[in-house]
Amino acid sequence: MTRANARTGGQLLVDTLRANGVDTVFQVAGESFLAVLDALYDVRDEIRCITCRQEGGAAFMAEAYGKLTGKPGVLIVTRGPGACNASIGVHTAHQDSTPMVVLIGQVAREQWEREAFQEVDFRRMYGPLAKWVGQIETADRVPEYVSRAFHIAQSGRPGPAVLALPEDMLREMADVPVPGPAKPAKAHPGPDDLARLREMLAAARRPLLLVGGGDWTDESGAAIQAFAEANGLPVACSFRRFDVVDNRSPAYVGDLGTGAAKDLVKLAKDCDLLIAVGARLGEITTQGYELLSSPEPKQTLVHVHPSAEELGRVFRPTLGIQSGVVQFAAALAGMAPVDGAAWAEWRRAARAAYEAQLVPAPYAGQMHVGEAMVALRAMLPRDAIVTTDAGNASGWPQRFLQFGRPGRFLGPTSGAMGYAVPAAIAASLRHPGRRVVGFAGDGAFMMSGQEIATAIQYGATPILVILNNGMYGTIRMHQERDFPNRVHGTALTNPDFAALARAYGAHGETVERTQDFAAAFRRACDAGTLAVIEVKTDPDLITTRTTLTALREGALARR
Repeated sequence: MTRANARTGGQLLVDTLRANGVDTVFQVAGESFLAVLDALYDVRDEIRCITCRQEGGAAFMAEAYGKLTGKPGVLIVTRGPGACNASIGVHTAHQDSTPMVVLIGQVAREQWEREAFQEVDFRRMYGPLAKWVGQIETADRVPEYVSRAFHIAQSGRPGPAVLALPEDMLREMADVPVPGPAKPAKAHPGPDDLARLREMLAAARRPLLLVGGGDWTDESGAAIQAFAEANGLPVACSFRRFDVVDNRSPAYVGDLGTGAAKDLVKLAKDCDLLIAVGARLGEITTQGYELLSSPEPKQTLVHVHPSAEELGRVFRPTLGIQSGVVQFAAALAGMAPVDGAAWAEWRRAARAAYEAQLVPAPYAGQMHVGEAMVALRAMLPRDAIVTTDAGNASGWPQRFLQFGRPGRFLGPTSGAMGYAVPAAIAASLRHPGRRVVGFAGDGAFMMSGQEIATAIQYGATPILVILNNGMYGTIRMHQERDFPNRVHGTALTNPDFAALARAYGAHGETVERTQDFAAAFRRACDAGTLAVIEVKTDPDLITTRTTLTALREGALARR
C-alpha cells in the first residue's frame, strides 16, 4: 500500500458520498463515528452536515429529504441508543418506499460479541426494518459497501439500506479507488403487457386508476395524469400519496386512506377494472383488505409495481407488471387512448363526490378547523410543500387542501408520530424559497418539537400548525367507540406552544377563533423565521366527519 495515497475508512466513506452526489447529511454527533465527522469537516462547503437534537428527528429529516429529491437521504447516528432512536425513521422509509442510506457507528471490532458499551448486532436489529443491512469489517471495502448501499436504496422498490461502521475500522488506512455514482436499473413494461392493458381498458365499463408508492417525479406524475385525462379515467391515490397527480384535475376523485370518503370506497368496490400503479395494496389503502377479495379479487386487477415480490403478495392480479413508475408512465405516452364514453358519467359522478367533500359541514363552535383549511387553501402557492403527522389532526389538511406538482405532500404511511416537524424542517432546508407548512397534533408535536432548535440553527423557516385538543385524539376516538365513557390514559397536559416557540427564537401565536386564522397565517409568512401557530380545537370535533359525542352515543346504542 502506498501511504501517500491512503485514506482512513472515514475519508473513504465521505469520498463515496461525494461520488454519489450527496449534498446534505443529517446526524446526531456520536463518538463512534468521529472519523466520519472529521472527514466531513474537509468537505463542509460541499456537504452540509445538519446536526439534529434527537436521532428520531434526524431520521425523519433524512427520510423526507429522500422523498423530496428521489435520491437517498443520508442519516448518520451513533451505536446503541442512537441507532434505537433512529429506528422509527428507518421503519418509515421502509413502509413509505423512500430511498435512504443509514450509517451507524459501531463498537470496535475487537470488542464484538462481548456486550461492549452500547453494542448491538445491527444485522439482527434492523433486519425486519430495512431493505438491507451490512457491516463493514475492513477499510478497503468501504467504497464497495457504501456504493452497494446506494444501489440497493434506489433499485426496485426504494427503501433504507443500513451500514454498521466499527469505529476502529473508520480510523484504519487503505488505498483503494472510489467507484462512480450508483446507477440502479429499473424494470420497464413490455409491449405485450401494454397491449393487454389497453384491451382490458377498452372492455371495461367502470374502471378506476389508483396511483401511489414512491419514486414519482414531476414528469411521471404529469404523464400518468395525462393518461387518465386522455382516457377519461377517474384516478384515486393510495394512502398519503396525494401529490402524484394534481387534485384539481377533473380526473382526480380522492384518496383511499384513513377516513376515506364512503362514496370513494364504494367506487373502488364497484369498479370492474382496477389499475394500481406504484401502490402497495396494503391495509390502509384497501380499507383493512376489504376493497378486494383475497386472493382472487372480483375486480379485474392490473398491478404495476417496481418490486416483483409485491405483485400477488395479497391479491392475485389478472395482469401483473413489474416496472418502475417513471418507466411505466413514460410507456403510457405511446398508448393510443380508448373511447371513455362508457364510463364518462361514472367519472363525472366520482369527481362531483370528491368536490362535495371539499366543503366542510356546518359547525357552531368558535374554531372550525375545516373552514380554516379552506381559507388556507386559497392562500397557499401552487409550489407549497405540506407535511403532516400521524393521527386525526392530519385529516384536516388532507381532506380540505389540494395537492399536486410542483408542490409536494409529505406524510408517513407508516403512521409514525413525530414526523411533521422534522419533515417540514428538511423541506425548508431543501427548498428555502418555497412555502412549507407542517401540521401536527399536540401529542405528535411533543415527540419531535425540539427540532425547532435545529431549524433555528440552520435557518429553516417552515410554518408549523399545531392542532391542540389536549389528548391523543386517534386513540381517544377508538376508546370512545369501543369502550364508551371509560376514558383512561389519553388526556394530555400541554405547554403554551406559542410561548415555547418564542423561547426557541421562533415566531409563535395562538388562535382560538376561525376568523383569526388567516391573519395569523399571514403574520407567520411575514415573520421571516420558523413560526408556530397553535390552534385550540374542540376535543369533541374529533375528525373531519364525526364527533366524540356521536361515537359514544353510537357505541352505547349498540350495547
